[in-house]
Amino acid sequence: MSVGLDIGSKSVKVVELVNDGSAWKLRSSGIVSYSGNSVDDMKSDKEEATLADQIKKLHKEAKVGSKDVAISLPEPKVYIRSVKFPLLTDSEIASAVKWEAEQYIPIPKEEAIIQHQIIERRETTSPPSTIVLLVAAPKVLVSKYAKVVESAGLRLVAVETELMSLVRSLAPIDLTVMIVDFGAISTDIAIAKNGQLMFSRSIPTAGEAFTRAVAQGLGVEPKQAEEYKRTYGLSAGQLDGKVKTVLDPVFRTVAEEVKKASQFYKSDAQEEPPTRVILSGGTSNMPDVASYFSALLGIEVVVGNPFLNVKVDPEASKTLAGYAPLYAVSTGLAMR
Repeated sequence: MSVGLDIGSKSVKVVELVNDGSAWKLRSSGIVSYSGNSVDDMKSDKEEATLADQIKKLHKEAKVGSKDVAISLPEPKVYIRSVKFPLLTDSEIASAVKWEAEQYIPIPKEEAIIQHQIIERRETTSPPSTIVLLVAAPKVLVSKYAKVVESAGLRLVAVETELMSLVRSLAPIDLTVMIVDFGAISTDIAIAKNGQLMFSRSIPTAGEAFTRAVAQGLGVEPKQAEEYKRTYGLSAGQLDGKVKTVLDPVFRTVAEEVKKASQFYKSDAQEEPPTRVILSGGTSNMPDVASYFSALLGIEVVVGNPFLNVKVDPEASKTLAGYAPLYAVSTGLAMR
């Protein structure tokens, strides 16, 4: 059994998978909302204890069997860089990363946990090169998440970034795609080639900004704005298109950032741009969001389903209907 625990800024999601040797099977899943600060912004032991209690309750109510969990860190708080090295051996790459990592991350290396992954070796380029994905997270951040997990009575067995998890659960292994994950406070963008994370960035325009736009544009309270956003979304035929009208400029901002990311990847990595955009997160459930984005970007846009390659029994499928995009990170974590 493998458990992924996604501790988001406004909710916690858990997925437990079993691998029968040929495929993944969903054993249990659950989600709970919580108010207050995200883990990285928590200032007191009381806040951490309250969240730990919520996680403990979720773990019990979802009937998760294993206490060993993998977690992800929020994308805006970690540092990911694709770095080009000469054509070196694995041990030479490890040594080079050890000595050169600090020039690629904005914090002292003694304050960071640094990992690397060899993405590909380009033996036919001139000169030949090795492309390495460098990931760094502040030690203090990892410690805070570990403390919350352990306070919930669980054992932390792995930590990675949210986009790494999303690529694992959503990206096909034979295409170059872009994943756009709408969180509450940030929209995270990943480019994956053949199922491998190649590029990432995070922007602060996300779910809460969309809700504010509706609240201010229609003169309603945030709670009502959230309901309007989820119910009417970007549909021109709903509520006379009023919600779409106030959301349009904010979504165009996100679309421009997505275009910039694609263009940067094409020029910097000298690779073909993504041929498809996969949406994830709560906002991807809004009416007409995929067709709207497709029109803005000029390429195919789909809403990601992390259970596409997971066996799910019919009863669970009914329960998960409409909520699948929320489980993309936790599913990817469980697939480790």
